[in-house]
Amino acid sequence: MEVTALVRRHRLVGPGAVYWNPAKPEATVHAVELEGFDAVVHLSGANVARRWTEEYRREIVESRVTSTRMLCESLAQVRRRPRVLLCASAVGIYGDCGDEVLTEESPEGTGFLADTCTAWEAAAKNACALGIRVVHLRLGVVLSRKGGALGKMLPAFRLGLGGRLGSGRQWMSWISVRDLVRAAMFLMEREELAGAFNLTAPNPVTNATFVMALAAAVHRPALLPVPAGMLRMIFGEMADETMLASQRVLPQRLAGAGFRFEDEEIGTAFRALLR
Repeated sequence: MEVTALVRRHRLVGPGAVYWNPAKPEATVHAVELEGFDAVVHLSGANVARRWTEEYRREIVESRVTSTRMLCESLAQVRRRPRVLLCASAVGIYGDCGDEVLTEESPEGTGFLADTCTAWEAAAKNACALGIRVVHLRLGVVLSRKGGALGKMLPAFRLGLGGRLGSGRQWMSWISVRDLVRAAMFLMEREELAGAFNLTAPNPVTNATFVMALAAAVHRPALLPVPAGMLRMIFGEMADETMLASQRVLPQRLAGAGFRFEDEEIGTAFRALLR
C-alpha cells in the first residue's frame, strides 16, 4: 500500500506528501494532486482536551466541519475519484447517556460535542453525492503509548499519582491503536460497508475500572481521585462533556460485519501496549 499524507507545513512537503492547510482557504489541495487515489482518510480535528473558550470552540468546529467540507469540494473536482472516504467522528455524538448501552442505531445526543459530531458527519456526506462511499469512524478513547489520552496519563500513573475522575462510575469506550488501524483497513476494503461505525472495543469499562487496570499495568497504586468539582473549575464545560461524560458504546455494526478485535479487554490491552 502506498500512502500520501496531506500536511500543513511547507517544510514537510516531499515524496509522499502534499501541502494542504484547511485553515487557509487559498491553500486547499489542488484537485490534480488527489487524482488516482483509491481511498481518502480524514482524521483532522483540533484537540478537545483543553478549556473551551468561545474562540477555541470555533476552532474545534472549523477544524472538523470546515476542513471536511473543503476536502469534499476538492474531491468534486477530481476526474477519477476515490472509491471511499473514511472520515473521523467520535462517540461524543451520543452525548452523556449514563448506563445506557449505545449502538449505531442510538440517536444523536445534545451538547457541544454531540452537535459538532453531527455537523462533522453531515459535511462528510457531501461526498456521497459524488458517488464516493462514505464511512464515519465514531472513535472512542484511542489507546496509544505515543500520545492521546493514555500518553498524557502515563507519567502521573507511573509515579503512583493516578486516580479516578469524579465518581469513576462514568463509562469509557476505548479502542487500542492497533485495532483502530485494523478496523479502518477492514472498512476501507469492504465495499458494501458505509455509514456510521463505532470504533470501540466490545467491552467498555467504567472510569474506575480503567484507572485500576492502568495502575496494575504499571505496577503502581491509584489512590488520588480527582473531584468532579475540581475538574469543572479547571476545565469548565469540557470536563462535563469529556472526562465526566458517560458513553457505554458497543461496536455493533463492526462486529456484525465480521471484524475481530485483538484487544477486547482493557487489562490485556494495557499489558500489550506497555510491554
